[in-house]
Formats: sequence, structure tokens, C-alpha cells
Amino acid sequence: MRVLIVDDEAPARAKLRRMLGHHADVEIVGEAADGAAALRGVAELAPDAMFLDVQMPEVDGFDVAASLPDGRPAIVFITAYDRHALRAFDADATDYLLKPVEPERLERALQRLRAAQPAPPPRTSPPAQLLIPDRGRTHVVRCADIEWLEAADNYVCVHVAGRSLLMRRTLAALLADLGPGFVRTHRGAAVALAHLRAVEPRGKGDATIRLASGAEAPCSRQYRAVLMERLSL
Repeated sequence: MRVLIVDDEAPARAKLRRMLGHHADVEIVGEAADGAAALRGVAELAPDAMFLDVQMPEVDGFDVAASLPDGRPAIVFITAYDRHALRAFDADATDYLLKPVEPERLERALQRLRAAQPAPPPRTSPPAQLLIPDRGRTHVVRCADIEWLEAADNYVCVHVAGRSLLMRRTLAALLADLGPGFVRTHRGAAVALAHLRAVEPRGKGDATIRLASGAEAPCSRQYRAVLMERLSL
């Protein structure tokens, strides 16, 4: 079982690593000290399970869980407070541990994780939000607020509420996570159908997309027919 440990306190991560080290079928593939690093770890390391601290600065464990794409790892929340238990199970957590974690209780959590192998239940819907690190801050962006996406090499410029945020993803990978609410209109662009207000023809089959905020996005001839088909459904 490949495990990612997420906690903003280094001693807590070290203690959990030692405890998990006593279990031969557990491999610690990485650690993360904040929510943004946790999401990067999930994307890069593909763990089977996460031991996820609830209370972390800027982005808490519930924000991390809500931002995970399809095929997400199983989650065991860890916190010093039992008042979060109901919300944890509403987030489809496999288990919920109170600090300080006792060996016997950790063993029961591992048994539940083993029962969920080889694969935890995938998400049935796109994530509700994205976590986007930017110059020392992490922005929590509701997917429903995103107007359009613009490719920039291995990054995507996420246009939302009159501002633009740069996210380290490819456009194709991000669209696969966001689901059918977004449609590609150009080799380097995609729009949210909920924000689309007009398609204005230009020369040679191209078009300009006008969004609810007044923003514009490109639409090339190659993608225009698919877009119009989606709008007619």
C-alpha cells in the first residue's frame, strides 16, 4: 500500500512515519507539509492512500479532499479534534484518527484501507474547486467560477472573476479532471459552457467566444463544430 503523509507539523509526520514503518505492507512514498504540496504529491506519486491532517494553514484537509480528481487515493483524516468526524465521513473518508494516534487505532485504520484495495472508489463527479499556488499563497478557486482556460506550455492560465492564475498542469489533463462542463474551443483554449454567452463568427471559419463577464476567448475552425454541437444539446 503506497501512502502519502500530509501534516504541517514535521514531528507529527515523523511520528506517523515511524508507526507506519512497523507494517510490512505499507510503503511511504512521500510527505507534504501543506495542501498544495499534497495535491502535487498525489499527481506525481499516485499513492493508494493519504493520511491527511485536517487543520493546516491556508488550505485545510477538507479543501485538499474536495480538490482531488478522479481516481483519488483513499483518505484517512487525522486531527486533534473529534468535532470534524461527521464532515470527514461526508467527504468519503475511509477512517478518522484522533491525535495522538494510538498503535491499535492505526492498525484498525490500515485494516479498513486494506479492505478497500486494490483501488478506492473513484469520484463520480469533477472536483468542486482547484488549489492554485501563486507566489507564496494558495488560491482556492471554485470550478463553477472558472470562465475559460488558456494553455501556456506545461501550464494553464485559469481565468476567473476578472483575474488570471497560472496552474502547473497541461490543458488536456485539467480538462479531463473538470469534466463535461468545459469544452475545448482552440488548440490552446477551453471555455466553461455555463459562462458562454455568444459565438461571433470571424473569417475563415474562426470565431470569438464572448463570456458572461465580457471576456473573450478564441475559437478555431477545427473546434467550432464540436462547440456548436455541445451548445445544441
